[in-house]
Formats: sequence, C-alpha cells, structure tokens
Amino acid sequence: MGDNMTTVTEFILLGFPLGLRVQMLLFGLFSLFYAFTLLGNGAILGLISLDPRLHTPMYFFLSHLAIVDIAYACNTVPQMLVNLLSPTSPISFAGCVTQTFLFLTFAHTECFLLVVMSYDRYVAICHPLRYSAIMSWRPSLTLAVTSWILGALLALVHLVLLLPLPFCGPQRVNHFFCEIIAVLKLACADTHINKITVLAGAASVLVGPFSSVVISYIHILCAILKIQSGEGRQKAFSTCSSHLCVVGLFYGTAIIMYVGPRYGNPKEQKKYLLLFHSLFNPMLNPLIYSLRNKEVKNALKKVLGKERAS
Repeated sequence: MGDNMTTVTEFILLGFPLGLRVQMLLFGLFSLFYAFTLLGNGAILGLISLDPRLHTPMYFFLSHLAIVDIAYACNTVPQMLVNLLSPTSPISFAGCVTQTFLFLTFAHTECFLLVVMSYDRYVAICHPLRYSAIMSWRPSLTLAVTSWILGALLALVHLVLLLPLPFCGPQRVNHFFCEIIAVLKLACADTHINKITVLAGAASVLVGPFSSVVISYIHILCAILKIQSGEGRQKAFSTCSSHLCVVGLFYGTAIIMYVGPRYGNPKEQKKYLLLFHSLFNPMLNPLIYSLRNKEVKNALKKVLGKERAS
C-alpha cells in the first residue's frame, strides 16, 4: 500500500470560494490595496532616507517596519491575485514551503520590531537626557539586526519540522496562501508535534513581546502624566499614538488568530483575519504614521514643496 502512494509536488490554494463576478471585484480591490501598500511604505522609506531630520533611531526602526510590511505583502498577495483570476492555478511544493517560511519570518520580525520601537519610545520619554547615549546607532543597529535574525531562526524551527513530513494525499490548501496550519492538515503523518510547536511559538512570540510593550507603555504613561506643560504632554502623546495604533492592529489580530478562543467557523474566521493581517495591516501602517506624525507630514510637505519649485 505504501508503494502506491505518490508524493505531492504541487498544491492548489482554494482561496475564497466565491462567484466569478465577486472574484473579479476582489481582484480589482486587492490589486489597488496592494499598490497602496507598496506606494505607502515606499514613500515612508523614501522620506526617511531623504530628510536628515528623520535620521534618528525611531525612524530607523520605522524604515525596517516598512520593509517588513512590503515583504509581507509581496509574499502572499501576488499568489492570491493569481488564484482569483485562475482558481486552479497550482503552486509548487518548494514555492509553498518557501512562502510559509517567509511569512513566519516576517511575522516574527515584526513582533520583535514593535517591541524594539516601544523600548525606543520608553527611553525617549522616561530617560530623555540619556537617550542619545542609550539609543546610539550601534545599539539601534544591533536591535534591528537581532529582530531579523530571531525572526528567521524561529521560522526555521517550523521549517525543519515541516520538511520531513510526507505529503501524499489531498493537494488543496484551504487558504489564500500556504499558511502553516492549513498545510499541516494535508500531511500523511502525525502532525501533533508541529501543531504544539506552532501554538507554543505563537504564544511566546505574541504574548511575551506584547506584555513587554504594555509594560513599556505603562512606564511611558506615568512619565507623561508627570510632565507639567500641556505642550510637552501633547508632544509626548503624539510620538507614541502612531506606534500604539500599529501595535493594536498587529497584536490584536495575531492573538485572536493563534492564541484566542474559537467561535463559529474558525477556519473561515482565521482566513479573513489573516487577509487583514497580510494585506490591510501593511497598507494601514504608513497611513497611520503619516497622518498622526507631525515630523513625517513635515518631511512630506518639504519633498512636495521642492518638486513644485523645480
């Protein structure tokens, strides 16, 4: 019986089983959102590189967040768009595994970057006189590089456990990309260890860092409330509000997906939450930072003013 089993070399992503007209509408909308994601995050990267006033640790970390958001979208959205046009279009096994690994790498890296950014704000507001010494370029670079390395290493653990599994049966992944739990369901072997590793990894990477962010902002809030001048208090709030919005969007959806309780149809709920996570979050992040951050808006006005003058 084992000799008759054939190894799966490609998968078919089921995506969103909707009518043809709805799929065409979604293709147009998601293509537009994808373009906004690339343009918005690209604009943030451009502004940070062009304006010397933004050459600070805070915006250095923001540039890494923009890179992660671009990579996030590029990893999942193009394949999703292909499947909306051609639902039976396959993805190779190697391509599917690579997509899983990259998604986990970018997700973990963003978790750590958001913690680093909250620590940066904590030092800036709670220890302003020591900020330039604590958050000099060497520690900032070390924190950013460490976030990327840890993100890749944690994703590598899941990849090492995934690759030895045999895939010999169904080829249809009930998702719009190769999400690890959806792929594990197609394995012709016991995946209990893999699923426990995913849950344990999600709990440690999400709950641990989120707790660190919460602790940082408790200290920040206490420090802000001690500021006497209303202008200084408002400035401190404005530098933190954008980051808090991004933290809420990212950790909120991620914790609900992987750690929170399940209600209704968990498969479909998780699919749409991940759509928000991989498409809308990266698109909203640059909007949040540009609309709520005075320095980014000033840099944008400066660049636009130069273009008009030329």
